[in-house]
Amino acid sequence: MLDDFLKAVVRRYRLPTDACLPPGTRTANPSATLALAIERARQAIAGGGEPDADLTRVFTGALARLIGEAMHPEGGDPVIQAMVLRHRHAHVREYASLYARAGQDRRQVRAAVDAVAHPARLQRMPGGPVQQALAQWRTAASRESWRDLRMGLPRLLGMPDIASDTPLQAGLARLLEHPALVRLQRLDALASDELVRHYQALWDGHGPRQGSAEAAAQGGVSQKRGKAVEAAAARALGALAGRLDREEGAGAVHRVVTSMRVPSSIRASRERAKTEWDVVLLRRVPDMDGEPAWSVRLLVEAKASIEAATTDLPRLQRGVRVLAQAEAGVAYSFQASEGAVRLCGSSLRELSADEAGVARSVLYCCDAPAEPTPRLLGAASRMQLLSAPASLAFASALTEGRDPDPRGLEAVWNELLHAPGWAAVLDQYPRLRQVRGLMVHVDDLMAAITGKSH
Repeated sequence: MLDDFLKAVVRRYRLPTDACLPPGTRTANPSATLALAIERARQAIAGGGEPDADLTRVFTGALARLIGEAMHPEGGDPVIQAMVLRHRHAHVREYASLYARAGQDRRQVRAAVDAVAHPARLQRMPGGPVQQALAQWRTAASRESWRDLRMGLPRLLGMPDIASDTPLQAGLARLLEHPALVRLQRLDALASDELVRHYQALWDGHGPRQGSAEAAAQGGVSQKRGKAVEAAAARALGALAGRLDREEGAGAVHRVVTSMRVPSSIRASRERAKTEWDVVLLRRVPDMDGEPAWSVRLLVEAKASIEAATTDLPRLQRGVRVLAQAEAGVAYSFQASEGAVRLCGSSLRELSADEAGVARSVLYCCDAPAEPTPRLLGAASRMQLLSAPASLAFASALTEGRDPDPRGLEAVWNELLHAPGWAAVLDQYPRLRQVRGLMVHVDDLMAAITGKSH
């Protein structure tokens, strides 16, 4: 009955099983053309063959057009433009490298400063010039004024009372040439460069900086929306549980739990695996050890976008494999928002992470509208294609006013076909098709349960 219901739910996000290049690919959307060319290549390799030269030209031509779109001054991709700027200029690369580790460097410097001038330490010191000088010097660290912090060290080391305090002198001397402080000073010096400012502006144009108040606010909005989808999915599954009970005529044997966390008693590797499930439909089974027990009928994950589900799928599959490692004859206690629930290990062992098994036991729920033209090239694949060295070299040539030959992008094509690091891109259409086949709109889910169309 549940299988029939799942087959009946409208899948508005679904893609065709087979992908083929449309006619007139030269004028088609380059992202779609790339996705379809990659899928044609994957099918050729899977069949024991190699893609032909025509497909190579289709790929390189589409990638060239995609790079051109990304580098357009208006409406282009600021992230790719920033990467090209970094590719072209050594000091921008240096800034980017220093910026990437600046958080760690700040923590190291603050720890070194606190070792000699922590407020609690200063309070224990007798009042006087040394205490005042250390307090003022520490303020520079609080303001993240690394130049002032570094410039203040020689003056502190020259004070007689500090020179006679061996531990204090040693702590300050270590900071004098501390590699983290040197890097932070260099970062500040580079930050005023015009190209570096343009580089940072491009990144800021992409979205708020990591760790900023804007990023936190944006994350809060996404989390709130995800919770709303989860609540709608829970309501729909609650209605489904009631319908199944009525149609089976067996009393209340189905229930729904949310935020169900996998217990450590299931002994399996959890590396990068899902260990908490948003909404779960359960069915009562015979008591185990004299206590109520349940089996898993349906696992539901709530996502605010199709892209979020696409990147989540490998983690979800690993999570299903964790559940399937349960032992038969054992009842496992899972914690959920509704309290503890005991699941039968035998039912968990029936779960499978292959495509057919996931289709029988998992749904992604979403509230995003279906696009008129589905985006066939995932964001992660697009970024890997555009950030390949040959792509950045092609984009740099465009920036310099040259007319690069798309054949220079054959290096990307060859990596895509043969390099292990490109396997996810080569397989991206089947994964996207699988994800979109698992995804249902919450309205469609409820409509299938209640029989009322939306």
